[in-house]
Amino acid sequence: MKKILVIEDEKNLSRFIELELQYEGYEIGVAFNGREGLELALEKEWDVILLDLMLPGLNGLEVCRRIRQSKQTPILMITARDSVMDRVSGLDSGADDYIVKPFAIEELLARLRAVFRRSNQEIEGSKLTTFHFRDLIVEKESRIVKSKGVSIDLTKREYDLLLTFLENQNIVLTREALLNKVWGYETEVETNVVDVYVRYLRNKIDETPTDSYIETVRGTGYVMRS
Repeated sequence: MKKILVIEDEKNLSRFIELELQYEGYEIGVAFNGREGLELALEKEWDVILLDLMLPGLNGLEVCRRIRQSKQTPILMITARDSVMDRVSGLDSGADDYIVKPFAIEELLARLRAVFRRSNQEIEGSKLTTFHFRDLIVEKESRIVKSKGVSIDLTKREYDLLLTFLENQNIVLTREALLNKVWGYETEVETNVVDVYVRYLRNKIDETPTDSYIETVRGTGYVMRS
């Protein structure tokens, strides 16, 4: 049975989610503030965490960052905010996806299924793989990225984006293709978020702005050419 932690301070919404997910056969844990939610998230093992952005005690972004310091549990951010930067902030803090209030339970269930599919694919496809690209060395399973022997600290989304480029070398990837591969087919993130994360990634892995690992293909997307 899949175990889901719901961290949501709106008790009516939290109860609604709890009852609906229990009906679907999930085991549910509930917390109503950020500190309690963080404690439960770190103490127990969960298959996914539903995390509200606006929480008393600790806000959702801080809870997400602290969870990511020690665990890679999939996190689905619940937010009433729908601006690009709010979504980017949530994803950049380590969330795997987000859902905007108000939402239908069918949408929540679809997003949970997508999270579980991605997790299963990662497990089933797991094998020792190391990528060498110019000065970059990426150890896929350990998620280690190095340049000239120096470790590079990437967020989960930045790492997934880099890995997608490495697994598709010499293939021009459109923004839509990158969105589907990195964020998932059911995400509502807009394509300009891809540009934001490419910029984040370039800032961390490129030695100079004029000699980027990731080439922009004007009017189409991006490519890493070997």
